[in-house]
Amino acid sequence: MGFDLKALCAAVAEHGRVARVVIAKIEGSSPREVGAAMLVWDSGQSGTIGGGALEYLAAQDARNATTDRLSSHALGPELGQCCGGRITLLREIYDAARLGGLEGQDLTARPTDGSAMPLAVKRMLAQARNQGQRPSAQLVQGWFLEPLHRAETPLWIWGAGHVGRALVDVMAPLPDLAITWVDTAAERFPDTIPAHVTALPAAQPRHLVRHAPANAHHLILTYSHALDLELCHALLGHGFASAGLIGSATKWARFRNRLGALGHSPATISRITCPIGRPDLGKHPQAIAIGVAGELLKTTERKTLQYKDKTG
Repeated sequence: MGFDLKALCAAVAEHGRVARVVIAKIEGSSPREVGAAMLVWDSGQSGTIGGGALEYLAAQDARNATTDRLSSHALGPELGQCCGGRITLLREIYDAARLGGLEGQDLTARPTDGSAMPLAVKRMLAQARNQGQRPSAQLVQGWFLEPLHRAETPLWIWGAGHVGRALVDVMAPLPDLAITWVDTAAERFPDTIPAHVTALPAAQPRHLVRHAPANAHHLILTYSHALDLELCHALLGHGFASAGLIGSATKWARFRNRLGALGHSPATISRITCPIGRPDLGKHPQAIAIGVAGELLKTTERKTLQYKDKTG
């Protein structure tokens, strides 16, 4: 999560004045995490802070608001929600002039009560600037710190057929995924590509493997078994965080033999997952996409937790 400046700029450009409502603090249980945000304008909204009644109330207040505001809400007594927590919301009003002050920043810090910047916030900003540390969104002594959104998880999808399109439809809205979508020709992609997806047509997709980050996740589902094999071979020689291949158990048995003949050890080959998805969900492209997305989210969350354990 993070401050999605691109989405805010787009909303302001289209609607003029836009209110941004973000969860600044949580005590007890909450429908969403600190940093979850929504944008609200006269005729609509995007994003979500969750909670049903909480979001409805916050959106109604934001549409009529002209000033920033920090507010606290007891979800049970005040809103009749089953969650027993208390949520602090920060509402900020943005226009084109205010957006200019955010350009070039990687971490934003702004007061919610008009107070001078405390020493604790100055230290966190210095650490972010000098050591590259990006603290999570948090309310510190009346100041709200929030990193600008940056998609941290590279995902490469190889193939723009029915399953590839379904995967992009399902995964493109996930804010932490930086998606690169590859196929052999531009006409194989749909007319409309989601804003956060990079489409790369390439006559020889295997040549793009060397440009993929070593920590990227890969999903291989092209129209050609020969091309799938080329990509598996190239990825095994390049490195990756995870790789999945669409296909049957029979296809994978043949691929294991062929990859072994190309010089890859059984342990190395086993890093590729095949088949992908959840067989119990069926073979419809959307069903495959849902199963694959669920497995990928579990994988990326597990790696995130392992990283946090190592770094403290």
